[in-house]
Amino acid sequence: MINALRAVSSRRLLDCCSVTSTKKRDKKIQLPILLANIGQLLTLQTFSAKAGPRRGPDLKQLGILNDGAVLCFGGKIVSVGTTKDALRDPWLKKNRKKVTEIDCAGKVVLPGFVDSHTHPVFVSPRLVDFEKRIEGASYEEIAAAGGGIRSSLEGVRRAGKSALAARVLAALYDMAAQGTTTVEAKSGYGLTVQSELKSLEAIREAASRWAGTVVATLLGAHVVPKEFQGCSQKYVEIVCKEMIPAAAKRKLAQFVDVFCDQGAFAPSQAEQIFEAAMEHGLSVRAHMGQLAHTALRPFFRFDPASFDHMDHVNEDDIAQLAKHETIATLVPGANYFLGLKEYPPARKLIDAGVPVALATDYNPGTSPTMSMPMAMSLACTHMKMTPGEAVAAATINGAWALRVADRKGSIEPGKDADLAVFAVEDCREIPYWFGANRCALTVLGGVADGLASFV
Repeated sequence: MINALRAVSSRRLLDCCSVTSTKKRDKKIQLPILLANIGQLLTLQTFSAKAGPRRGPDLKQLGILNDGAVLCFGGKIVSVGTTKDALRDPWLKKNRKKVTEIDCAGKVVLPGFVDSHTHPVFVSPRLVDFEKRIEGASYEEIAAAGGGIRSSLEGVRRAGKSALAARVLAALYDMAAQGTTTVEAKSGYGLTVQSELKSLEAIREAASRWAGTVVATLLGAHVVPKEFQGCSQKYVEIVCKEMIPAAAKRKLAQFVDVFCDQGAFAPSQAEQIFEAAMEHGLSVRAHMGQLAHTALRPFFRFDPASFDHMDHVNEDDIAQLAKHETIATLVPGANYFLGLKEYPPARKLIDAGVPVALATDYNPGTSPTMSMPMAMSLACTHMKMTPGEAVAAATINGAWALRVADRKGSIEPGKDADLAVFAVEDCREIPYWFGANRCALTVLGGVADGLASFV
C-alpha cells in the first residue's frame, strides 16, 4: 500500500468513522472503507511526463493493478496498491474492525464515470418525435412541425422548481446505479430568464441531495424560442444581458453552453454569448458540428472546455484541437437514437492527438439514455474506439472536459473517492455487454451506494 496510509494519524481516521453527512444518504455506509481483493483495478494514473488530458496512445493506458486495494475516508482516496500490501500495513492491522471492508474478488474497479454532457431538466419524454422519426421525418422536419427542443419548453415553464429537482434527482440516482459519479447538468428547456434560472436552481437542489458531484451549465442558447423567431438577435441579447449575469451573480452555473449549428445559433452569436460568459467569470463549452460543419478556429480564444458532438469536422478543426486542451466530447447515443449512419470520426481525432471524451447526452429527444457503459459500447462498435480508450474517455478525459481532473477521473491518493465496481472479470466486458447493467456498486464521495445488495 502506498505510504500515504501511514501519513494519516489513526486519531483522524477514527474520528472519521463517526462523521455524519448533512446530505440524505438513506441506507448508505459512511467512511472509512476498504475495497480489497480487486480482480482488476483500473487506476487511470498516468506515468507519462505529459500534463493535460489523455491523447493518442496514452488514451489506452489504464494503470491496471491485479488483486488491488483502495482505502477511502473523508470522501477522499487515501491509498492505492495491492491487497497484500494493504493487509500488511500496521495501521490497518490494528484498526481493521473499524473499517468497512468490501470484497471485490473477481470484479473490476475503476474511477466513477464522468458524464460530461447531459440535459436532465425536462418533464416528459418526446414520444411524438420518436414515432415521427421512425416514420422517416428528419430532425429539422420534426422541429419545423413543432417538435424537437421547443416541444419540451411548455412543460418546464409550467413546472415548479421542486418537481423539476425531483426529476433531476431521479436521473442522478439512475446514473449512479450504472457507475456514474460526476454529472454535467445543463438547463436549456425553458428559454426564458425565469425558467432557465429555475432549471439551474432545480439542478442545485437535486445536487444537494445526491452524494455524487454535479457541474451545472447554463444553456439558455439552446435554440431560438418560438416567440423570437425571425429576431434571434433579440433573444441573444437577453441571454447575454439578463440570463448570464443573473446565473453568475447567484452562482448557479460553472459553464455557459451554446448550440452553434444549423437551425440554432450562428457562429457570430455564439462568440457574443461566449464574450458575455467570460465577462461574468463563467467558463464556456459548446455544441458544435452535430448537424453541419462550423469552423472551430475562431472559438479557441475563449479557451473552451469542450466542443461536443463533433460529427462534422475538417482537417483544420482537427489540427487546432490537437494543439489545445479543449476536449472533443463525443455522444454516440444521439447518433444511435436518431438512426444516423455516420458517427463522429473518433478514430481520426484520436490518431491526430485530439483529446476525446465520451458522454451520454442524456435528453428526452435525441439520447434518452443514462448509461455510460452503453455510450462506451457504441463508441467501440460504431466509432472503432478500443475498450481501453473508451474507459479513459469516460473517466479521466470526461473530468478534463469539466475541468475537475485535479480531483476526478482517476484512482489516486488525494482525489475524491468516486469508484465504480463492475461484476465482470475483465474491463473489456463493460462495453461488451451492451444494454445490460453490470455495475454492482458505486462509491460516491466515499459513500458506498448499493452495498446492501452487493454480491
